[in-house]
Amino acid sequence: MNALQLQAPGHFVFRTDHPEPTDNPGADSLRVRVAACGICGSDIPRGFNPGGAYHYPIVLGHEFSAVVDEDAHGFAKGDRVAVFPLLPKPGDPGFDTGDFAQTTNYDYFGSRRDGGMQEILRVPAANLFRIPDDVNLLHAACTEPAAVALHGVRKLRIQAGDTGLVIGAGPIGNMTAQWLRIHGCARVLIADVDPGKLDIAAAMGFETIHARETDTVEEVKQRTGGRGAERVVEACGLPFTFRQALNAAATFGEVLLLGNLHGEFQLPEKEFSSILRRELTLHGTWNSKVVPRGTDDWSTVLKYMDRELQIAPLISDTPTLEDGPAIFESIHSRKAPHKKVIFRVQPELLS
Repeated sequence: MNALQLQAPGHFVFRTDHPEPTDNPGADSLRVRVAACGICGSDIPRGFNPGGAYHYPIVLGHEFSAVVDEDAHGFAKGDRVAVFPLLPKPGDPGFDTGDFAQTTNYDYFGSRRDGGMQEILRVPAANLFRIPDDVNLLHAACTEPAAVALHGVRKLRIQAGDTGLVIGAGPIGNMTAQWLRIHGCARVLIADVDPGKLDIAAAMGFETIHARETDTVEEVKQRTGGRGAERVVEACGLPFTFRQALNAAATFGEVLLLGNLHGEFQLPEKEFSSILRRELTLHGTWNSKVVPRGTDDWSTVLKYMDRELQIAPLISDTPTLEDGPAIFESIHSRKAPHKKVIFRVQPELLS
């Protein structure tokens, strides 16, 4: 079968002879045909940094949609599904409560085992979510990042009329801004240094801040009468933007730390004291939850996708797996602007 294989750091190879998986990730697993698979920001260091992957060779891809290829475990051949990539292990602390991302012994498609940048996988039925008929199968590959964004936003105590701020206008930052609006924020500001990302956000009705041209914190305060934003999300993962998020929050506000930090984070004494005096609430967030089924993060994403939650404006490239080595190199070297890149793993499934 076709697959995009990472054979060594920075060395991606398109293969037409990749073997189908023979191991069984669960007693209720079934065969699926991967339709589309997104490139996550975490796939770049995983693909290019020495030791970035758990092992070599490996097939990346943890954001993907698929079509069921057999009648089994309550599914029928042809069912369209989104795939939760985390494979929990029974017995781990957190397994019984559904806090799978907080367990320590889990497996994971696209990082610890071969993932969605190949045509066929075997997936436990518990990890499959049926895609509504009116949701685009290509867009459904973004269920995972959209669920990560929702999982974080659900921690916030949003009240109708709040002002939200998202620092970072990439795909997951934009989806976070959409969830803030869906949950009741009357205004949502998005700050970034990339004019292209800001243009997309503005076209979607968000207020934008060009962070290269103005100080984000001062601009937020100016636009809110000096108060700051009640709900702030840091979606970049930079020490500087972490500080901005804390300083832009209103008194009694909340700050959600969504970006995975790159670099050392230090906070001056005066700014730390300001956190105490304003009585800010800081939230950490990680991955998403798939329980209780029906109101979980993944089911909720699919209820809103292609309705209030818009994916299409975020997609810049839809290459095939054969284009994989070139597109990964382009993203890594920043040869061209890329936003959300989603592979058409089996284009015939998407027509």
